[in-house]
Amino acid sequence: MKILVSNDDGYLAPGLVALANALAPIAEIVVVAPDSNRSGSSNSLTLDRPLTVQRAENGYYFVNGTPSDCVHIALTGMLGFKPDLVVSGINQGQNMGDDTLYSGTVAAATEGFLFGIPSIAFSQVRHGWEHLDAAARVARELVERRFDMLTAPWLLNVNIPNLPYDKLGPLTPARLGKRHESEPVIKAADPHGREIFWIGPAGAARDGGEGTDFHTVAQGRISITPLQIDLTHNVQLNALKKGLA
Repeated sequence: MKILVSNDDGYLAPGLVALANALAPIAEIVVVAPDSNRSGSSNSLTLDRPLTVQRAENGYYFVNGTPSDCVHIALTGMLGFKPDLVVSGINQGQNMGDDTLYSGTVAAATEGFLFGIPSIAFSQVRHGWEHLDAAARVARELVERRFDMLTAPWLLNVNIPNLPYDKLGPLTPARLGKRHESEPVIKAADPHGREIFWIGPAGAARDGGEGTDFHTVAQGRISITPLQIDLTHNVQLNALKKGLA
């Protein structure tokens, strides 16, 4: 099996190293990741400047672009083969509910999916890399499952609680929850006295009941959510058809 590995925390991130090391014994892996932290970059592609690919001493490739750039370059001009799987992560922090719209981690996996390759995004629920070894072990086990029950290509979003391996609950299929609106921006001033803004923290869960990814990880279980790309609001589409007839 051949696997393309990427992330959004950058090629030096402990989560990426742990994921790559966990998968190396079971697959031929190539790591192509951003040169720095690109969290929140979503599915953006860099179209206003050329991109460079460099190779680190550990063999990882790094790109001066977004997670989507990394996977796109790898699949369309860099690799001499089509990988069997694209994996992204392990992200530092959860990617649940509305987070998936902003997440560079999910975006890297989505880019693989758009090219017809089964793809998985892995995230730890809390920041700090606590029990990263357990999360990497979970990631390897999920890759080994192969998910033959799903129609390929598939796109999976996995969130792993920061717990020791023997304390983790079972893998649990869950739907995306929803968050409240984000917290207000944080205002400050630069050294020249000009007003600047930091994006505020994500809002709390608004829909975090049983069956959601939020509820699942709160119970110590590993959430797994199949994602799709079609954003068509079919109810509104039908209303438009009737209203404009």
